[in-house]
Amino acid sequence: MSDFFTDTYKTIEKPSEEILFKEKNSKFFGYAFPVTNEEQVKEFISQLKKQHHTARHWCYAFQIGTENIYYRANDDGEPNNSAGAPIYGQIQSFDVTNVLIVVVRYFGGVKLGVGGLISAYKTAAQMALANSVIINKTIDIHYLLTFDYKNMNKVMRVIKEQQLTIISQKMEMNCQIEITTRKQNEEKVKEIFDALFEIEIKKLAE
Repeated sequence: MSDFFTDTYKTIEKPSEEILFKEKNSKFFGYAFPVTNEEQVKEFISQLKKQHHTARHWCYAFQIGTENIYYRANDDGEPNNSAGAPIYGQIQSFDVTNVLIVVVRYFGGVKLGVGGLISAYKTAAQMALANSVIINKTIDIHYLLTFDYKNMNKVMRVIKEQQLTIISQKMEMNCQIEITTRKQNEEKVKEIFDALFEIEIKKLAE
């Protein structure tokens, strides 16, 4: 991401409204969806294939992740790099992640050529993102705290003082609490809990 140190990223708040771009009788419907895994990507594409079952192509690109970026671009039968790549280019241009853009094409009988296709898919993707609500989110680190019940007050005091978010808790003789903190506070939070007696802190994978 752009700053020297940042623990925020941009994504879209909710699925965009459908947009329509026309070029020489071909229709390009553009959609943007917030996604965090490939299962969601497959679901949204499957929904659009049902909705637009007579369309010719369902081209898409997605990017998932904040620090470990994972992306894919798919031309879905269009000439190589004429659809998926220009769609992905708009994800980069808007500097967003955890997003899927799908452009559904109905062929209008007139061939657009590779240059025309690149331009049309780029425009439809750009319109879909321009039509989305883009928000800033923080990159959060998840920790699991494990401790005896007698240390509950100590743990809760730190959670309150450091304004940590509790994701889940299991309160028994042996307690477990999952917490999150912004990435920029990661080291500080770990040091505080490490310094406390009889409390184990473990970072959870993304």
